[in-house]
This record gives sequence, structure tokens and C-alpha cells, in this order.
Amino acid sequence: MAGLKQPADKSHFLLPDLGEGLVEAELIRWLVKSGDAVKESQPIAEMQTDKALVEVPSPWAGTISELCGKDGDIIKVGAALVRYAPQGAKAPAAATANATTAPAKPACVSAQAASGAGEDQGTVVGSMSGTLDVSGRFARRADEHTSGATPGKSLATPAVRRIAKDLAIDINRVDGTGRGGRVTATDVASFAESAAGSTLAATGMSARAAPLPTPLPSVDKDGVSQRIPFRGVRRKIAEALARSVQTAVHFTAVDEADITALDAKRREYSRVIGEKLSTLPFVMLAVCRALRSFPNLNANVDDAASEVLIKGVINLGVAVDTPSGLMVPVIRDADRKSPMELGIAIKSLAAKCKDRSITREESLGGTFTISNVGSYGGMFATPIINYPEVAILAAGRSRERVLVKDGKFYAGLVLPLSISCDHRVVDGAEAVRFLSEVIRLLEHPSEFTK
Repeated sequence: MAGLKQPADKSHFLLPDLGEGLVEAELIRWLVKSGDAVKESQPIAEMQTDKALVEVPSPWAGTISELCGKDGDIIKVGAALVRYAPQGAKAPAAATANATTAPAKPACVSAQAASGAGEDQGTVVGSMSGTLDVSGRFARRADEHTSGATPGKSLATPAVRRIAKDLAIDINRVDGTGRGGRVTATDVASFAESAAGSTLAATGMSARAAPLPTPLPSVDKDGVSQRIPFRGVRRKIAEALARSVQTAVHFTAVDEADITALDAKRREYSRVIGEKLSTLPFVMLAVCRALRSFPNLNANVDDAASEVLIKGVINLGVAVDTPSGLMVPVIRDADRKSPMELGIAIKSLAAKCKDRSITREESLGGTFTISNVGSYGGMFATPIINYPEVAILAAGRSRERVLVKDGKFYAGLVLPLSISCDHRVVDGAEAVRFLSEVIRLLEHPSEFTK
């Protein structure tokens, strides 16, 4: 916060972009209450983004006059988060305002809507798991407004462009009232409201005549023993899974690998390092080798641009079960690591997930995901793709079995494997060939554990 240029008007603090491209965040809990005096950079709220729990600090010292939301609310980027009492005035001991994520007349309006002055919603920099630093772009500037639409490409942050896209608005048609003619979230919301009003007027319809959304089916409340709010990590998981199922065309293939020789190799590694090493790092290494031969599975889908992005790096996501819900940290350049390094990385990231210290950056950039369902006793699975990736592998629980090789019986260890792929990108035959290559490597560990 050192060197932050203080704005002339400190009555509102707008929710900044808590991460590249984010358009909203969930309010988990307030760390202050109305009437509290806060210091500059003091954490005032915990927000849940799609990847991490974030503490949002106050950009300046002052007295909180109003909290614009309650626990569980979804707050849009650019919407007012808190109000401050004027200097020298006492803040009323008011209860937390009921916030709404709808753009229509919220209880706490944005600073620009209240005063008519331009604003720059700003960005947050720093660790996404701890208290964040506030950049100088939080400072509201009373710059002159830009009248009329500027020809060509409008100036706007990725978050504001995302809001315009979600509202099906051509952002280049929106008048920018922010600093230097920048289009703000408020500008987009105002344009959407005016466009909706014009459409209704042209068709002779009133707002009351607009079709209502289909109501959700009623749920039987009889026998309810506990009510658990659908929020936080669990809500983000639900949103991500729903997006994946609604977007990617899933199919699953299953097979088994004889990992008898691999298990002997694993035990050998464990004896050398003096610590138990699980099978998962070896599975990850085999997947990395196979992805080099099948690059179409090491990709992301950019549906907005209608492109498949083949990745030159291999960043493996690993599904981790936590008390808060499923999280998927990412091990970058996994193909360049040894089994021991992968084992250490898995333990470190899993511990961070469980104590909620994982950063947003450690959950981004995945190119392929592995889910170790076998650690909980499962065999085969139909895993859901970690969109926008195109494939995910589930490793089941290995079991001893009587196997046959060269006409002879022997006691072997079998590992069940399931792979789900996006059929828009990966054909069934390619997925099965990839799985067969993973199995071949697991059954010949000397080829990839050198």
C-alpha cells in the first residue's frame, strides 16, 4: 500500500478483479462490521473465487458505514463492496445491507452511479491465498467523461469484456466513462438496461409483460435433519462440473494394467529414499510420456474462439479431496520431474488444499487431470473432464489377482484405469490408443523410470 495515491472521494470501494478474467466472487464472511474503524490494507472480507479463498483489504483508512452484501452473496466485479462514512461523521450502527448480484438498482450502488464521476475498478496483486495488496488503480479519478461511442476497439479490462459477452453486448458500442475512455462494468450494465428498455418500447411491451423464467420444482421439506448452505468451494465445484457436462461431449473408456513389475520398482524407490512412495507418481509419469505421443489429449478448448489449443507444456492437475470439497491443484512441467519430485509436489499441494492456503496460480494452467479414486477404494469411474481440458484419467484401487502369462499362472497386481474425453476433440479410437500406451508403459516401468 506504500505510495498509494489516495482518491478525493473515499465513500465507496468497488469489488476489484480478484484474478485475471474473473467477473464475480462469493462473499464468504465479513471480517468487519458497520461502524468499525479500519486501517489501510486491513482485511475486511473473505471472498471465494473460482480457485481460491481471498482476503480483500481496505484500500484506505476510514469508518465502515455500510456492508454491501451478506454471507453467501455473489458480488459482481465493479459492484460496491462497502461504503465509508464521510470524514468526521459517525457511521450508523446499521445492519448489513442485503446485496443482490442483479444489475437493477442494488442497495449499494457503484460510486459512479451515485456521483456520476468516472472510475477505474482496479486490480488486486499478491498472493491469492493471503491478504492481498491493493494497487494504485483502486484510486477513483474524477476524469472527464467520453461522450459518444469511439470508433474501433473499446478499452476495457478482461473482466468487463466477459460481462459484456455474457450479456450478448458488443462492447465497442458502449460509451466509456472511465479513465481515458475506458469502458467500466457500470457502463455495460447501463447499456444493457437502456437496450432492454428500447426493445420493450419498440415492441410495445412493458417490463411486466416480459416472460418469467420457468420456476424450479418444489422440494419435499419433510424429514429434513440439517440445512447446509450451497456455497463456497462446493458451489464452485457444482458450477464447474455443470459447465463441463453442458459443454464437453463426454465418453469414457476403461482398461486394466498389470503393475506387478511397477510395484516392485516402487518398493525399490521407497527403500532408497527411506519413505513410502505411492503408485500415483509413476502413473503421472507414464501419462506424461504418453501425452507426448498423443498431443491432442494435452489441450484446452477455447469455445469462445472455436479453437482447440494444443499445449507444448504438460501441467498435470491432481484431484484432491478436502473437507471443503474437491480441489484440483496443478503440477507444472510434470514431465520434467522424477517420481520422487512428483510425490513431494503431490503431498505439498494436497496439504495446501486442505488448509486452504492454495493460491489461485497453483490451480491454473492445467492441460490434463488425474483423479486417484483408488485411494478411497474405488475401481472404475466415469470422471468428469476438468473443463476446458479435453481429458481426465481416473486410477482405481490396485488389487491382487491370478493372472496368466505365456501359459503360466502367477499372482499379479492389477490397476483399473478409466479415461474420459471430450468427443468434440478426441475420437474413441485415439482415447483407447492413448490408454493402451499408458498401460504399456506401466507394465514396462524401466522405459520411463530411468
